[in-house]
Amino acid sequence: MNKEVVFISGASRGIGTAIAESFAQLGYTVIGTSRSEFKFESKLDNLIPLALDIADRNSINNCVEYLKDNNLKPSILINNAGITSDQLFLRMKDEEWDNVIATNLTGTFNLTKALIKNMIKNRYGRIINISSVSGLMGNPGQVNYSSAKAGLSGFTKSLAKEVGSRGITVNSVAPGFIETDMTAYLDDNAKTKLIEDIPLKRLGSVQDISDLVIFLSSEDASYITGQTISVDGGLFMY
Repeated sequence: MNKEVVFISGASRGIGTAIAESFAQLGYTVIGTSRSEFKFESKLDNLIPLALDIADRNSINNCVEYLKDNNLKPSILINNAGITSDQLFLRMKDEEWDNVIATNLTGTFNLTKALIKNMIKNRYGRIINISSVSGLMGNPGQVNYSSAKAGLSGFTKSLAKEVGSRGITVNSVAPGFIETDMTAYLDDNAKTKLIEDIPLKRLGSVQDISDLVIFLSSEDASYITGQTISVDGGLFMY
């Protein structure tokens, strides 16, 4: 059994579940969280589900106490939790802006600040933020979401410069359109239109994202930090 502990927020479905299960299959102890109580479908005993609201600092504090009580010291943090509340800018309510920023950006700050101290002490860590192609190219109706995800890129670069000397790498992964329950609601015509704009002419899979996260967490990626890497089939090119 791998002795490293992985902590991943937003692990109850889609990309988060795929990442959690991939790490668990490699022998890592994996703590996966969601805002409400849940269970992993996988029967692997090294998958630990945990209720956590990353936008709530009291919930974060309770989580830290749980980790201490169970002698769990994550050296790999995957900030995956995120929400959407799409609306055209002029119709967007204050709470639609506030809630998305609170979870997608401030929540990443909250959780990272809580868990990075042990990484600094041990002079080793991997932090991977799950961003979005929307944060790189913008998207109508997603001013809140795109702003939060763009903020993650700045967060990633700045933090990488602060903690690099402590053996900690910080990177972001920016998925494009991925086959999850968030794209399942699209009808065939909408999917066809999406795919027309993607050079590889297909939607991505959760495994496409998970594979990159596993790599960035490994020693093979020890000289990569401060980067936002797109996994979008070529939808957005710098």
